[in-house]
Amino acid sequence: MGSDNPRSYQSDGEGPVREVVVKPFSISATAVTNEEFSEFTQETSYVTTAEKEGWSFVFSGHLPPGFPATRGVIGAEWWRQVYEADWRNPEGPDSSIVGREGHPVVHVSWFDAVAFAEWAGARLPTEAEWEFAARGGLDQCDLPWGNELIVDGEHRCNIWTGVFPTEDTAEDGYAGTCPVDAFEPNKFGLFNCSGNIWEWCSDWFSTQFGDVRPIVDPEGAQIGTHRVIKGGSFLCHDSYCHRYRLGARSSTTPDSSTGHQGIRLAR
Repeated sequence: MGSDNPRSYQSDGEGPVREVVVKPFSISATAVTNEEFSEFTQETSYVTTAEKEGWSFVFSGHLPPGFPATRGVIGAEWWRQVYEADWRNPEGPDSSIVGREGHPVVHVSWFDAVAFAEWAGARLPTEAEWEFAARGGLDQCDLPWGNELIVDGEHRCNIWTGVFPTEDTAEDGYAGTCPVDAFEPNKFGLFNCSGNIWEWCSDWFSTQFGDVRPIVDPEGAQIGTHRVIKGGSFLCHDSYCHRYRLGARSSTTPDSSTGHQGIRLAR
C-alpha cells in the first residue's frame, strides 16, 4: 500500500510503502449513480449537506458564460461557491442530471455518503480496502492497468486533458464526469478507480501509520478533522494534481461537497 514514486506527494502520507492485510470484503464495481441516489432520496426524503447549506463548490469551467461572480477558493480560484448547486443541480440552479442518470452522484458530503451506505445495507470502504480493490491484483502499479497513462494511443480513464485549468480538450471523451462504467474495468472488475470522481473512505486522514508490520485491517486515525478520499477526478492533471494514481491520497472535511466527490460502497 502507498507509493514511493519519485513523483508522489510524500506530504500526503503516500509513503512509506507498507504491507497491509485486509480480511475478505465486498466492494461495488462502480461508484453510486445519480439514479441510485435518487431512489434513496425518494424513499427516505433525505436532504444532503449541500441542500441544507444552500450551496456547494462548482468548477468554474463548467459554469455558463456570464454566470454571476461568486466567491472562489484562495489558491484554487477555479472552485466557485455556487448557491443552489447540489447533487440534482451539479452546475447550479439551471442545470440538472437529466441525461446523466448513469453518471456518479456528486456534491455529496461524507455524512451523505454514510447515510446512503446505511440505507443500502453497506458501508464506506476503508482506505486499505479501497486501495487493495483498486489495484486489481497488480503490485505497486500507478494505475489500474499498469504504469503508462495512455496505452496504444488509448485513454483508459477520465482526467483533465489539455492545460489545467483553462483548457480541457476532452481527448479522453469527457469534459466533466463520465458514466460510472465507462472505460475497461481492472482485473477485479472495478470501474474508474483512477479519475472521474474522488471517492470517500471511512478513515480519518493521517500521515502516521505506526511501526508494526504488517498492518492488519487499518481503519485510520481514531480522531481527526478530515476524511480520506481516493482515486482522483476528472480535474486531475500531471501539472497540478497527479493524484489519480492508486497509491495517492487526499482528504477533505466530512461536511464538504464539490462537483467531483462521490461514493463507492463496501460490505
